[in-house]
Amino acid sequence: MKTSKGFAASSSGTVGDALRPLITLCLSLALVPVPARGQEREKNPQAPIGTLKASVDLVNVYVVVREKKGRLVSTLNKEDFEVTEDNVPQEIRYFARATDTPLTLGLLIDTSPSQERVLAVEKEAGKEFIRDVLRPKDLAFVLHFDIEAELLQDFTGDPRLLSRGLDEAVINGGGQGPVPSTFPGTGGGATHLHDAVYLASAELMKNEIGRKVLILLTDGVDQGSRMKINAALEAAQKSDVILYSLAVIDRPFYRGQSMGFSGDSALKKYSQETGGEVMEVKRAKDTAAAFRQIADELRTQYYLSYAPSNTRHDGSFRKVRVRVRHGDYKIQARRAYYAPAD
Repeated sequence: MKTSKGFAASSSGTVGDALRPLITLCLSLALVPVPARGQEREKNPQAPIGTLKASVDLVNVYVVVREKKGRLVSTLNKEDFEVTEDNVPQEIRYFARATDTPLTLGLLIDTSPSQERVLAVEKEAGKEFIRDVLRPKDLAFVLHFDIEAELLQDFTGDPRLLSRGLDEAVINGGGQGPVPSTFPGTGGGATHLHDAVYLASAELMKNEIGRKVLILLTDGVDQGSRMKINAALEAAQKSDVILYSLAVIDRPFYRGQSMGFSGDSALKKYSQETGGEVMEVKRAKDTAAAFRQIADELRTQYYLSYAPSNTRHDGSFRKVRVRVRHGDYKIQARRAYYAPAD
């Protein structure tokens, strides 16, 4: 069901509960606080204790470990890991294998003209992924972006509503689909990728708990965003979001438009800095395999939490490094975070 503000609401009829604040960009960006959707999870005794800590002094790190040949490693223990912050060793307070940790998932789907030939396959693969990954305690939303960034389905654990949200994604939805937009276009450009990442991170994910994952289905080219990539990445880091990127690149489209392609670097920056991964989908039919790889990683993550030895609340940018003490492994984890500021 569509609301008058362009947001998708639950078919249950609880429109007020499903709505998110409308964000408009005029001369400056005004942010409206969003109520937490994760409160229901605080009653879940199955979640690892570290994910429920409200203290701003805990840093949560989700880690994927692979052998050099690529096989996922899921049998390590707390003693196998070492964490440093700005090169200073940290004590790991909480440890768990994160397969049962609540998951909050966002699908951000590019509906600009460059995705016209692959969008249908992306939507079907996304539906299969949702059915395969979501558990009863998990929540997900669907957002599309082109000349606007718009929420098609608010947080829900119902795969049917999420599938319906994906079905509503159409090419250049700002011109033909639901209006008005969440981030209205301000002239120039048809792919507001950075605006979408910022919106999802700073507004939708900020007050959630547990694992927070955004999956970008896009070729990585941004045109027209008001937010710069560094601001969007900072929002993701401050909200503890992991970004996965399915780089679905229709190179013939860019050649046909006599345009150069430059989306790779943005996707790598988003994913590598937050502990995710970029998966280039060279053929549309390989999209499902890329989704399965993400699902496998989410099932084999480790959860580490530590209280920083640097206790200053100065808002500083701090580098994080995770390693396995013994063995030669490829580590996938967030590389930094922002300290709280009083």
